[in-house]
Amino acid sequence: MRELFVWYRVNAENADAARDAVSAMQAALCADIDGLVARVLARSGDGAALQTWMEAYARPAHDAGVDADIAARIELHARSLTRLIDGERHGEAFAPITPLDQKARDIST
Repeated sequence: MRELFVWYRVNAENADAARDAVSAMQAALCADIDGLVARVLARSGDGAALQTWMEAYARPAHDAGVDADIAARIELHARSLTRLIDGERHGEAFAPITPLDQKARDIST
């Protein structure tokens, strides 16, 4: 299952407005895309003037996860954040290597 992670920087003075905008954007995406689960995180201990944030997207009930079409829809919605972030959004997709239960079976045999 492919998951999407997008990181970017937010100036502390924009943090409240950015949090509200990201929450609204993710709520709209989750309502529109079947099974989408979205989170937003901030780098731990990052109380500096420039904070690092990460959006995470998954579709646990769908084998394909977050495919290229869904990633494009996310980026289209994210255009609304441009004025609130510092710099560009950087996205990466990841997929599991081996399910943990399969790895445990492989070790025990």
